[in-house]
Amino acid sequence: MAITIYFDGLCEPVNPGGIATYGYTIYRDSEKIHEEYGIAGVGSRGEWTSNNTAEYTALIKALQWLLENSYTNEEVKAYGDSQLVVKQVTGEYRVRSPHLKPLHQKILHLIKQFKKFTIHWIPRSQNREADQLSRKAYQQYMENQRLLT
Repeated sequence: MAITIYFDGLCEPVNPGGIATYGYTIYRDSEKIHEEYGIAGVGSRGEWTSNNTAEYTALIKALQWLLENSYTNEEVKAYGDSQLVVKQVTGEYRVRSPHLKPLHQKILHLIKQFKKFTIHWIPRSQNREADQLSRKAYQQYMENQRLLT
């Protein structure tokens, strides 16, 4: 059995410094077993936010969910449309940004806990479900802010 993660993040209305949101789906073979979306950070609260921090957060959250639900003895394949995140996790690119280094280190720690882990870049057109979840998180955040004012 194989576990497949599709992850995505965004930072709106400005990048960097906006509202960073994430979304991911997890499949076991062809059955969806979990999906989640949420806020990775809000620039106006003084948090460092960017589309890259959102992408990293999506993958971290997915891996943490798998660990919490005892999927460590599975082969995990992760797919994302962020070439930067994928190539940093595979080691092809160095992590230069001080804001991404702790997120990168966290992912490296998490993936060691799985039987096998691979990560692959896919075009945005093949990552629609995770993209829609990250957009849903942003829309809900904005709606909640309007209700508070």
